[in-house]
Amino acid sequence: MIQRHVIFSHGQESGPWGLKISALAEVARSAGHEAHSVDYRGIRDPLERVTRLADFCKGLTGELLLAGSSLGGYVSVACTALARPRGLFLMAPALYLRGLPPLTEGPLGCQVTVVHGWGDEVVPFSDSVRFAQAQHACLHLLQSDHRLHDQMQLIQRLFEHFLFALQS
Repeated sequence: MIQRHVIFSHGQESGPWGLKISALAEVARSAGHEAHSVDYRGIRDPLERVTRLADFCKGLTGELLLAGSSLGGYVSVACTALARPRGLFLMAPALYLRGLPPLTEGPLGCQVTVVHGWGDEVVPFSDSVRFAQAQHACLHLLQSDHRLHDQMQLIQRLFEHFLFALQS
């Protein structure tokens, strides 16, 4: 039996087991995946976070899925070439914000789902539209803000669908 791992990456102002990650980890475990969350607290440099995630993934065998929120979404995308995940689940990903190193253009080579709030005051939803269009990703724009907390039940269902689709 193939081991399946979901590795979560939190945003800059949150921690490894915040509301979104804890809620989605439940879904992952219910679907037979191991749930991990990398702790980036105290690491401000996004490239150091990418290195931390890549090092964490090296210690795992089996199928990898990366899930990230805000800066954690950026870190997950930036680590794709190193970790070679089967899929990416991104929530309000900070992909094109000023000050972040540019991401490599071109297809990521895995299934991608993006969830973003129309009312996001931190990361413009148009960045997720741009990214989803370039990657031919599944994009869900929700009536929410950057944190997406008021849409957790729906996000859990979207994540469940994401996991199910990857098992087919």
